[in-house]
Amino acid sequence: MNPLLSAEQAVLGAVLLDPGQLSHLDWLAPEHFDRPVHQALFAALRKLRGDGHPALAAEGAVPLSWVTDAVNEAGLHVRGLTAVHAHSLVSACPRVAHAPVYGRMVLEGAIHRTITRHAIRLHQAARADARRGRVDGSVIQADVLSGVLSELAQRWGTEPRSVPPAHAPADPSPVRADDQAGEDERFLLAILADRPTAMEEVVGWLRPVDFTDPIHGHLYRCLGALHHRGEPVDRITLLWEAQRRGLLADGTLTAEHLSAICDDVSAGSAEWLGEQVLASSVIRTAATAARDVRVLAEDEALSPGQLINHALHALGPLDEVRTRWQSTTGRRPATPPVRTPEPPPLSRAHAALARSAPNPVSPSRTRSDPAPAPGTRRSPARGHN
Repeated sequence: MNPLLSAEQAVLGAVLLDPGQLSHLDWLAPEHFDRPVHQALFAALRKLRGDGHPALAAEGAVPLSWVTDAVNEAGLHVRGLTAVHAHSLVSACPRVAHAPVYGRMVLEGAIHRTITRHAIRLHQAARADARRGRVDGSVIQADVLSGVLSELAQRWGTEPRSVPPAHAPADPSPVRADDQAGEDERFLLAILADRPTAMEEVVGWLRPVDFTDPIHGHLYRCLGALHHRGEPVDRITLLWEAQRRGLLADGTLTAEHLSAICDDVSAGSAEWLGEQVLASSVIRTAATAARDVRVLAEDEALSPGQLINHALHALGPLDEVRTRWQSTTGRRPATPPVRTPEPPPLSRAHAALARSAPNPVSPSRTRSDPAPAPGTRRSPARGHN
């Protein structure tokens, strides 16, 4: 049994049995339902309520027109919906008063799906940027995802904040970079080793973590240390610094690695190559963040609040590297506005409480007939006349 599908059926069944439950579900929107037929039916029920359907003011049992009119309205937007299906939804609702809890389950599923969808878009943008040699798509999609996380936090009723997960995402495989990135790194290191004054052009904004190859990152750190101390830079001093850092002893770096870099002397701009390395870092970090966010979103054990906060934490490294990229290049891609639905009419705290506490059935919907005995099959059309 799929709990999310059961929750969608139950909340719709509760509203079909008691239109008054819609007043406790103002924070739930049709797009939060997974199945299109359920989206159309919930939208139809909300429209009937907005139009002042007679069932809202009816005393006693809900008139059957509430169901038939809802089915007819939803049928204008989706195919295959019949009155039989609507009555099956009524039968799927265990307790009408539990509608807010069922709605909370529906909203939880929507939050997980929404974050997954935007994480996939971020990963696709990073792959496209890697092919085109640009970073604009990754930066734009990262802003969109951040905005979506903030909007979802508002709808759920929590304060968005970066919180690291107790355990790292289950997929630790690194994102593979293209050959061009490694070539740019080798050229840059060769220039810095041959012309130490060029270090001034990149040291303020380029970090060892930006390099695709860990060996290149270690060499850049060694060059930066020599530059910081004002010591001369050549093949011997660079090898000595690597030894002092234990890179030779543990096999991280060899003399052959260093010779290959220092012998590859070529003319070029250290600043331009540094920007290429930084841009590649933005793309790789975006792809890694997208992967981590998707892994988190597919973990059904995470509550929406935990998921949102962990996803914000996963985007942290991307925010840092893309801020350096924007500051260095002066380029800030225009971010399309994030579609933000109207906030719930209740306050955020009140909305959170309304989701968690079941509301009683409307007094006018109270049934006087005794509860069916265990094992007795309930009529699909109960509560209507």
